[in-house]
Parts: sequence; C-alpha cells; structure tokens
Amino acid sequence: MKKLVILMVLVTSLAACSRTEQGAAVGGLGGAAIGAAVADDEVEGAVVGGAVGALAGALIGRATEPGRCRYRGRDGRVYIARCPEGY
Repeated sequence: MKKLVILMVLVTSLAACSRTEQGAAVGGLGGAAIGAAVADDEVEGAVVGGAVGALAGALIGRATEPGRCRYRGRDGRVYIARCPEGY
C-alpha cells in the first residue's frame, strides 16, 4: 500500500511539469535503475546512468514541444507561448 501511495504522489507531481521536465525525471529514474543493475559499482552506475538518462530524457521531452517556450511572469506564474522569431 505504501508503494502505491508513493507512486501516486510522484505521478501527480509530474503532471504539473512540462514535457521537458517530465522527460528528464523519467529518463533520470530509468537511467539510474539501469545503471545500478548493469554496473559493477551500483552507486556509481546509478549516478552515471541517472545523469545520462536525465539529459537524454530532457532532450527528448524538449523535442516534443517544438516552437513552444516557457516564460515566468512577474507574479511567478509560468506560462507557455510561441517562441520569439528566430529562437
């Protein structure tokens, strides 16, 4: 039951993220799990795998948002709009 509650909290918190942030989070977790499983040193494998997975996930997530940029207003709110010309 505890695992289900933790999973629900993680999934709910990812819903508020952009696709780039979601990709980085999922890629980092997946990379850490794979790195720990295949490396001789589990900790080093998890750290390297997590970093590589997060970078790859962020790049993949960014590619799914073509022409869209994130902005933060003076009130702190984040909004998504078209990118400026030539960006």
